[in-house]
Amino acid sequence: MDGKIFVGGGGENYAEKQGLTLKYANRHGLIAGATGTGKTVTLQILAEGFSAAGVPVFLSDVKGDLSGLAAAGREDFKLHTAFQERAVKIGFDDYVYEAFPVTFWDLFGEQGHPVRTTVAEMGPLLLARLMELTEAQEGILNIAFRLADEQGLPLLDLKDLQALLVWVGENRAELALRYGNVSVNSIGAIQRRLLVLENQGGAKLFGEPALDLGDIMRTDLDGRGRINILAADKLMGSPRLYATFLLWLLSELFEELPEVGDPDKPKLVFFFDEAHLLFEDAPKALVDKVEQVARLIRSKGVGVYFVTQNPDDIPEDILGQLGNRVQHALRAFTARDRQALRAAAETYRDNPCFETEEAIREVGVGEAVTSMLMKKGVPGIVERTLVRPPSSQLGPLDVNTRKQAIDCSPVSGKYEKLVDRRSAYEILRERADKAAAEAEKAEAREEEMDAAHREFNAARRYSGKRVSRSSSRTLRVRADDTYGEALTKMVVKELSGTTGRRIVRGILGGLFKGR
Repeated sequence: MDGKIFVGGGGENYAEKQGLTLKYANRHGLIAGATGTGKTVTLQILAEGFSAAGVPVFLSDVKGDLSGLAAAGREDFKLHTAFQERAVKIGFDDYVYEAFPVTFWDLFGEQGHPVRTTVAEMGPLLLARLMELTEAQEGILNIAFRLADEQGLPLLDLKDLQALLVWVGENRAELALRYGNVSVNSIGAIQRRLLVLENQGGAKLFGEPALDLGDIMRTDLDGRGRINILAADKLMGSPRLYATFLLWLLSELFEELPEVGDPDKPKLVFFFDEAHLLFEDAPKALVDKVEQVARLIRSKGVGVYFVTQNPDDIPEDILGQLGNRVQHALRAFTARDRQALRAAAETYRDNPCFETEEAIREVGVGEAVTSMLMKKGVPGIVERTLVRPPSSQLGPLDVNTRKQAIDCSPVSGKYEKLVDRRSAYEILRERADKAAAEAEKAEAREEEMDAAHREFNAARRYSGKRVSRSSSRTLRVRADDTYGEALTKMVVKELSGTTGRRIVRGILGGLFKGR
């Protein structure tokens, strides 16, 4: 199918080929259906089709099944005969088993290349969402980010942010005059949430080298787009971290990529699996941001495909922008399920040959109700489609094959070693060390002057001369000193005394009290 990705067979006896037009693939899409109805296989065959067309793909592997894209299917597979029969039935004449170029990624660095970003790139809005902060706590986080920009304090990892929050707490009185009240309790709450995030493995997300977007937009030597698979089976234990990371990546693509208009095919296709996690309990500001990205990122040549159980999981404003749809079976056991099923059916362009609502309820495993954008971006008539079988392995890779794919990756060795360069934590520590050293010098000078004063008093008693304390201070001033120089030395002495040391340490010296 020229200019299309073959999805499956539709129409009477499934003889009519159904495909997704590459020119409209950046108009986004939806893959929906109940558990066990074939969403993962649909995602797999779409990833294969995009890769074969030279389009890079990014997807998350929630169950571990999609790693099989890196290996070809096998004739000894139990579904081999069923796949061959289905290929004949839908007219998939050139169906062969083949592997696809895959790059594995993992936030924890265990099942793929480590993938990181910096705290500064994540930004206060997404961090507040990740840590479930209140509005007041988010306000303090915004103050911290503003101060980091103004004072040249790079925020790269969690310890940078933790150190900056300590500094904000110590200087809250001065900052309150400019930014409003800075509550110690709110700072403590943020620090506790950072600790929870660190215990969940979130610390591995932040640091350098940060992910280069160019590394997920590669094509192979034979012109096929590389399929980037994020290992998410362990990551799903922290659903907020999973959803926030994918949203950050989507936002970075939106911010960094140039405008390309309407290309003949996408520059990248992004699959957002378990999409309901993105919108659960999300504040309006975050939902508005997702809507903005979904609406505008297609002009950057990026197609976004949400994968979820029910179309009702996606906000209506975003759902309306998803032009290419593959709807697997929905179960209607409750009144709410029936209402959601009816709402899903109403979003399709009717087919006079069948009732859409009934078809969505009745399609079997590996079958779906599809609607793809046609010429000029017009939604196609809904069809019952028998989804084509995958060419790559159905199911996960074995450990050795996966390791071999990681070692042979074009980015092998680029992200494995963590780099900890000078940033906010080190700069604030240097300031504290410098302030402590100056305080120690001032204390030493005071002790020297006190010793000299004691010697003078001892000599005065010995000689029988009575000299007042004010006169002794004058005697310590050299004879050739002017009045102004003497006064300056007296002021410096007072500042270098105990009170002066407390002022210096109170402002800058308390950050690293354990030193």
